[in-house]
Amino acid sequence: MGLMDGQTGLVFGVANDRSIAWHIARNLIAHGAMCGFSHLPGDKMERRVRKTLEDGGVRDPWLFPCDVGRDEDIDALFDAVGRHFGSISFVVHSLAFANRDYLQMGKFTQTPREVFTQALDISAYTLVAIAERARRVMLAGGSILALSYYGAEKVVPGYNVMGVAKAALEACARYLAAELGGQGIRVNTLSAGPCRTLSAMAVGGIDDMFEWVEKKAPLRRNIDTDEVGKTAVYLLSDLSSGVTGENVYVDAGYNTMGL
Repeated sequence: MGLMDGQTGLVFGVANDRSIAWHIARNLIAHGAMCGFSHLPGDKMERRVRKTLEDGGVRDPWLFPCDVGRDEDIDALFDAVGRHFGSISFVVHSLAFANRDYLQMGKFTQTPREVFTQALDISAYTLVAIAERARRVMLAGGSILALSYYGAEKVVPGYNVMGVAKAALEACARYLAAELGGQGIRVNTLSAGPCRTLSAMAVGGIDDMFEWVEKKAPLRRNIDTDEVGKTAVYLLSDLSSGVTGENVYVDAGYNTMGL
């Protein structure tokens, strides 16, 4: 018996085999879940995501194009989800974007309005937009999980506007949890420590972050991306049926240290 037997859901954010979203999906599938996946529009992006999934053992994955910066794309995706699956019980939001030119130390005050707006739109507002559509096909309640990072609450040099966006994401999750709880829908965020993902490598000083965490975290190491996937299974399964509006850390204990 798997923790997710009979559960169907949607995963946003798989880009390659290093993506946190992929490690979450892999663990969900191992526990019996059926996952559908979004991908950026275009044949190249579909091929990349499909290869990641098929190389990981997912046969004939359900994929649908979606630019989450466009409401009409999100509407089309959830219309297709309703037609194909009928209802779902979980959503994984692993979406974030900021212009990497401004993810460098000493660059935050130079953040242009359009860069700031885009970062908050893609990294935070999309959780609200997705949750609004998801609730209509979560007929028996369910769980929504978004990926955050410690830079949402403390200054991480080089994280800059993405830290502001992640702070907004965590606040959105709390407000969504309060509003959707009456429908039996839980909303949480998972704050993962530094992982060697494609997006993380765009952050200025990322190698220094890895070195610092290894020295200072209680476990004296960086986390493995698979550990994020395992905790996500907990937050998306009935094991966490009484947990909502929370931010759960998977960072080898780094957030507990007064450094």
